[in-house]
Amino acid sequence: MNALAITGYKPHELGIFSDKHPGIAVIKFALKKRLISFIEEGVTWFITSGQPGVELWASEVVIELREDFPDIQLAILTPFLEQETRWPEHAQIHYQEILAQADFVDSITKRPYENPSQLRLKNEFIIQKTDGLLVIYDDETEGTPSFYLKPAKVRETNDGYPIYFLNRYDLEAAEEEIRNALPESWD
Repeated sequence: MNALAITGYKPHELGIFSDKHPGIAVIKFALKKRLISFIEEGVTWFITSGQPGVELWASEVVIELREDFPDIQLAILTPFLEQETRWPEHAQIHYQEILAQADFVDSITKRPYENPSQLRLKNEFIIQKTDGLLVIYDDETEGTPSFYLKPAKVRETNDGYPIYFLNRYDLEAAEEEIRNALPESWD
């Protein structure tokens, strides 16, 4: 496997409404551990669509991991041009900072938002262009990752496309690991 797509919930789906929410550190910690294992197995490209939440947090983790793994690369394939125009200003600035550090940035449809089919096309395109999918998702809590999972499951059935999950139990284990490592500073 050379190219891994990464997706998951948006912040509001996780009850995260602040960039300082402690849950972000837990998610990034769990992602980092999982991404290192993928790097050790030969993955060099990590692909997201740059959407808020897990995708941007994963992009940040990939950028951080370059210090120890300089050969890894980040691609951000947005569903349409200027996807950030309706985001709050601070989110737009942060997004632009991440884009500036990506190795490849492009939009699947070369026009601004027109309709939801652009999001479906993005999901299908990324699944077709990658060798596997890592998704933060829990079957008990549906949300936007389910739209990625539909084409991924079709490809899984047709040609064995691997889908890897991080679920709430994985995140609880990551939180516990953080607590054990930093007990006095976690509260």
